[in-house]
Amino acid sequence: MTQPATLATTCPYCGVGCGVTASAAAGRQVDIAGDPAHPANYGRLCSKGAALARTVGLDGRLLQPMIGRRGASWARAASLVARTFARTIARHGPDSVAFYVSGQLLTEDYYAANKLMKGFIGSGNIDTNSRLCMASAVAAHKQAFGADLVPGCYEDLELADLVVFSGHNAAWTHPVLVRRMEAARARGQRWVCIDPRRTDTAEMSDLHLAIGPQADVRLWNGLLAHLIGHGVVDRAFIVAHVEGFSAVETELARDDQSISAIASDCGLDPEDVARFYALFAATERTVTLFSMGSNQSQQGVAKALAVINVHLATGRIGKPGAAPFSITGQPNAMGGRETGGLATTLAAHMDFSELERDRVRRFWSAPRMAAGQGLKAVEMFDAVRDGRIKAIWIMATNPAVSMPDTASVRAALRDCPFVVVSEAMAQTDTTALAHVLLPALAWGERNGVVTNSERRVSRQRPIFPAPGEARADWAIIADVATRMGHADAFSWRASAEVFREYARLTAFENEGERLLNLAGLIDADYDQLPPVQWPVTSEGGTARLFTEGRFQTPDGRARMVPVAPKPPAEAVDPSFPLWLNTGRVRDQWHTMTRTALAPELNRHAPEPYVEIHPDDAARAGLSEGMLARVRTARGEAVAVAKITDRQRPGGLFMPMHWTDALAPQGRSNDLIAPHRDAVSGQPEFKHTPARLTAWRDVWRGVFLSRSRADRPAGPGLVWRRTVREACHQHEFAGRGDEVERAFTARALSAGARGDMLSLDDPATGTYRRAWIDGDRLQQVLFITHGRLPPRDWLIDLFAVDSLTAHDRAALLVGRPMGAVEDRGVTVCACFGVGERAIAAAAAAGSRSVEAIGTATRAGTNCGSCRIEINRILAKEITHAA
Repeated sequence: MTQPATLATTCPYCGVGCGVTASAAAGRQVDIAGDPAHPANYGRLCSKGAALARTVGLDGRLLQPMIGRRGASWARAASLVARTFARTIARHGPDSVAFYVSGQLLTEDYYAANKLMKGFIGSGNIDTNSRLCMASAVAAHKQAFGADLVPGCYEDLELADLVVFSGHNAAWTHPVLVRRMEAARARGQRWVCIDPRRTDTAEMSDLHLAIGPQADVRLWNGLLAHLIGHGVVDRAFIVAHVEGFSAVETELARDDQSISAIASDCGLDPEDVARFYALFAATERTVTLFSMGSNQSQQGVAKALAVINVHLATGRIGKPGAAPFSITGQPNAMGGRETGGLATTLAAHMDFSELERDRVRRFWSAPRMAAGQGLKAVEMFDAVRDGRIKAIWIMATNPAVSMPDTASVRAALRDCPFVVVSEAMAQTDTTALAHVLLPALAWGERNGVVTNSERRVSRQRPIFPAPGEARADWAIIADVATRMGHADAFSWRASAEVFREYARLTAFENEGERLLNLAGLIDADYDQLPPVQWPVTSEGGTARLFTEGRFQTPDGRARMVPVAPKPPAEAVDPSFPLWLNTGRVRDQWHTMTRTALAPELNRHAPEPYVEIHPDDAARAGLSEGMLARVRTARGEAVAVAKITDRQRPGGLFMPMHWTDALAPQGRSNDLIAPHRDAVSGQPEFKHTPARLTAWRDVWRGVFLSRSRADRPAGPGLVWRRTVREACHQHEFAGRGDEVERAFTARALSAGARGDMLSLDDPATGTYRRAWIDGDRLQQVLFITHGRLPPRDWLIDLFAVDSLTAHDRAALLVGRPMGAVEDRGVTVCACFGVGERAIAAAAAAGSRSVEAIGTATRAGTNCGSCRIEINRILAKEITHAA
């Protein structure tokens, strides 16, 4: 088939599932744009999607199988995996092996892995990193609706008159959806944000409820009690379509449901609570978006059920502009939930009942069907650690960074007899612990489908041929399955065949009782498959579910489930008087194996940081930019202090993205205890007791190099690495003496090539070195007891083909000859616009975000920086006044 000049594909990042157009050129160059025809984004892209072209190179790719640290043939590597898994199963039973998979996989990959584990190995031990993101929503959907069904669609966000963001910083995590709501905001749509932090979403909202730790159930139960008391519930809808209302009423009666009591328990102003309740009561068309801020909790299922209870009681479900809406974090978290990627489900929204087990067994002709659920993610790695699981295959994810209590996860993998990792990148924290590495395709090479948050199935299409010996994940799985003796069941020749088999399973013996049904796609042209929402019949897709009030329960009625508020899993105490909340930054994705390759995505948040309320910072002796030491009972991390009243007093916030290769002391998940929801198994990332002190470095340095440098050894050294336009920027700080400083300098200087310029200043403890090869700068090393020079001008010199005499002199004295352009923190990643340029435009007369956009382009693409632009603008206007 001839490759078209421009093809339509789908972004590999968040659950919005944006359509992308790609035009490839020689040398793996590609032009990326939003697809104006895709109904998820209509041409818009966020900063991460817009930077996709910067992440498709082959630098750092895993391009051949590896056994130990040596290259191997596919035949040898796949045979070793098949033989070891088969031998382990024969000796210790099917539950002695496990697969840990990912929302980065395509649906075809997920289906193949689930079929092999549950149908042919005979264990439920396959789970996905979506367990860390959306498992609580899945469990709540199943209890309330009878299956994991998302009722709404993105159009509802535009039709709603009130949108409630519950634990969802959409401005950063799903900015394209926020841009879709702009027209609705202009006509009067109201926003309420429930979040302990004043995020950009909270700042955009009409009302921000800076809720106390884990008080969500109390707030939503109070709302339902308020609605009942004021006669706002839809009694006719309840009578016709809902069970459990009276049991929920009984549970609500156990607590004082007065506004003042609820506000006190939630740490909120009573007037704000009353305003929220009044807004919700008065607004029929309401959508509640809930995401990881709600799900990542020991009470995640209860929080989701509390939200769903309110929507069921008011009949605000299955109607345009009205729905409880779980927003997924990964591009194919939904596809994994559909195909059985979770240990708690079988396949195609079927569970482990005898009837459904038999149905799937017959469809697969499976010789060894799993008898029941397998181990959920945290339990799975516990089982690896204690020896119950003796062989594990990890696919397209990095649990050595993303799991809670990652020190235990790393220890478990180090001690595991056999660890296999399928991965596109050669060096991750997890690949370092593998016995066998299998090279997988990356975005731009893969061919399959993903399902977004509104149940829309979209195609990912290959832009480039497979590099090296990399293969599709489903093909890797099928190869191993064939070598284990299951050739007939895994004889697919193309991804289209895998998809059609999965689609047939969704329709198999399905007389309408299972809403997940892709019958209309079984005979569709796979190459031309347009984006479509399931269920898909011969008449097409389905935008909303439950429009006639019928749910996927045996009697067709939804279930309201009583839920009670509970305190956090661990309480703060004098030893750990603060609480740590972890989450995401705007421009990075998960553990940064892909996004960190794009220099423009590293500018807004280039290093690990901890947000601290000014009162807590003062008690710890910290000021802006100092290095802070965050400790919990599980470990400690060092990060740059950001002092802000946007953080709730008593709380700390750290991003979760950084890895051993980028900032080994800045890994937040080392600090998180593995407490989890008893039903969903989803860990509590949002509340860990912590304490805070200053790290108190005595010297700092910067090392710029055209190639990546390894971190010098030393317990008193804090280190981070950032990819810039033409170099790697390494920042470090030490608490040791001159011996440590000299050792660090020697370690970084080793291997330097070219002519060296040097200047030492003992009075200030300054050490400066620059290496020039021909006329091009190769490396720069500055170490000082004082302040380091600005970095932007140094970084810019690496893009210069020939250094001038002035450039060489500037390297010696440590500053440019003439005025320094300080661009400040990059605010707009899409166009590389810094805070200084925005402030200058404001000073020159641009007095709105739109005017700033006209002057600088900042904020005119994905819009995720618009609130920050507004803050800079307000500051400049105040300063001018």
